[in-house]
Amino acid sequence: MTPQPERTTAPAPRAGERDGGSRVLRFSPAERWIHRTTALLLGACVVSAACLYLPALAELVGLRALVVTVHEWTGILTPLPVLLGLVSRAFRADLTRLNRFGPHDRRWLRAALRRDHRPQERPAGKFNAGQKLYAGYIAGAVLVMAGTGLLMWFTGLAPLVWRTSATFVHDWLALAIGIVLLGHIGKALADPEARRGMRTGRVERAWAAREHPLWRTDEDARERREH
Repeated sequence: MTPQPERTTAPAPRAGERDGGSRVLRFSPAERWIHRTTALLLGACVVSAACLYLPALAELVGLRALVVTVHEWTGILTPLPVLLGLVSRAFRADLTRLNRFGPHDRRWLRAALRRDHRPQERPAGKFNAGQKLYAGYIAGAVLVMAGTGLLMWFTGLAPLVWRTSATFVHDWLALAIGIVLLGHIGKALADPEARRGMRTGRVERAWAAREHPLWRTDEDARERREH
């Protein structure tokens, strides 16, 4: 089956937002702010958790009460940038893309499992299947961590057996999140153009066509209609 291009509802870049046609708009300022703020909060939460659970780090840092406070508040605030970002039309459009899983995504995953790196075997829209799975996992994990954390923080909210179960889930899910975040960072370090897109909002047109061909096919068609 030939994969169909993803539909895009993001607003077209305004005049002056393209650099001579060689670079294209990928992320709006609001989306970059959401990513950076979420990364900062989640990073502080993970680092503070490591300082609480690893004896060597706990001894090195000290100030356990302060570390606990930082961990509690960064954990509670981590979902906030996404909630505030819902006022952004571009961000809502990308959330829609992330929540759609089509035949081309299944083809991408099969190629990834076979370690097949041929571009024709990894069709992707604005987000590939791996990015969609990562986004869904992190979103769900953050909500679970926030819920179990509240049960541990406010001991009067639930009986002891619930708090014990919440502690078990919280601890092991934290480890899983840390591993997945390391993988995400590793992927980002291996792709300078992807990092540039998140930092500046723009990527090279050639990179977009190679890594996200279905997204660029749809975007180019829209641009031709507009002109």
